[in-house]
Parts: sequence; structure tokens; C-alpha cells
Amino acid sequence: MSLRIYHTSDLHDRRGFAPRLRELRAAAPGLLFDCGDSLRGSQTMYFRREPILAEIDAAGYDAQGIGNREFHYLYSLLAARARAMRHPLVCSNLIDTRKRPLPFLQSLTLERGGWRVRLFALLVVQYPAGSPWERVFGWRFLDPFATARRVAAETAPGETLIVLSHLGLRDDRRLAREVPRLDLILGGHSHDTLPAPEVVGGVPIVHAGPYGRFVSCTELERDGERTRLKSGELLPLLRAAESR
Repeated sequence: MSLRIYHTSDLHDRRGFAPRLRELRAAAPGLLFDCGDSLRGSQTMYFRREPILAEIDAAGYDAQGIGNREFHYLYSLLAARARAMRHPLVCSNLIDTRKRPLPFLQSLTLERGGWRVRLFALLVVQYPAGSPWERVFGWRFLDPFATARRVAAETAPGETLIVLSHLGLRDDRRLAREVPRLDLILGGHSHDTLPAPEVVGGVPIVHAGPYGRFVSCTELERDGERTRLKSGELLPLLRAAESR
């Protein structure tokens, strides 16, 4: 039995996609993830309403990686954004040096139809480790490649390992070369659109592009304890909604 996965990235507050996603998943069920920058977001010092959250809730996302639009240097504002979401936020290379409760998960394990999926997420580094900004805000960004290697080493054989990457396509290619244990890279941040998965070092990389024009649909299948790509394509999302 195959595992179907849908993913979006860099929506940047574009709305109107929830009915189409519900329709697609009703016809062909699968997990639904986002790789970050769904919000308008802001690094300003006040709370902002994020209208897209209602759309995301209606679509029924299973999890979302943190992009730089979801991230906020102020702990209280990042925590407020996380509380406003019904689905889990995931980020694996961001820690709090002040030991406050993290408002996101560092990884997530899902079980669907006999599949055990380990999900983690990588956020583009906003400032280097040891920066004076760590003392100001309390956030430390870990090296995403070292983080991926660590997670891969900790993942049991037979588990499907998927990363929600907000690093950009160039770094996703590097990630695939350096961490061949990965079964799938779902990417965003660089606003690249790949009509079909790009396979680097045996690892498929999927980029659906920005602004909700497309959603990716990737199918994985098992080959013994190893997961491999069965198929992958982009499906019209907001374009389809706008054409009706």
C-alpha cells in the first residue's frame, strides 16, 4: 500500500484553497503538510490577526513547518501564533536558551495505514550560533544539516523519514547529498516550482512553488525496509479555484 502526501509552501496569506484541498483529499486521501511562510507574518512588536488561519483550519492540515513568517524573535508572539493554530507547528533546529516551554514540536511521528512516518522540520537560520541576538531573544538556531544528520541517525529502520524544509532548493539539494537516509524532502522558502520531484542522491525533493498556485501530490511505496518514490506531480490549487 502506498502513502500519499500533499504539501504546500509559501502561501503568504493567499486564501481560497481549502475547498479544493478537501476535494482532492476526499477523492484520494493523504497527509497534508505545509513548509512554512503561510502567514503574512511580521517582525513588528504587536499582535496581528492572520486571516489565513481559518483557511488552513478548514483545509485540515496535519502539520506545518515554521517558516520565517511564522517565526518571531519575541517568544510571546511566536507562542501566540502557535496557540492560534489547530495543527502542530514543527521545527527541529531552533532551541530556547532560556528553557521556556517550546511552542512547537521538534519532531512528530504519525501512523497511517500501516506506515510509521517520522516528521521533522528545518528553518533557515536567522542569525548564527553565538550571535549577540541569542542573549537578546533567547533563540538559538542550530545548523540544519547537522540537525538532519542527528535525526536520521536516531530514526529506526523501517520508519519513513520526511523533512519539512524551509531552507530553499539549493540547500535542499545539499541536504539530500549529505543525508541519504531521508526518504522525502518537502521544500519551500526559495519560491521554486518543480513540476516533478527532483531526485538527488536517491532522495526525492518536492517544491510546489509559492502563493498556493499548486499543491504537490507525492506517493511513496515500500521496498523492504526502505521507502522509495512511486510518483509525484503538482496539482492546480488556487488556479483551479479561480477558474470556476
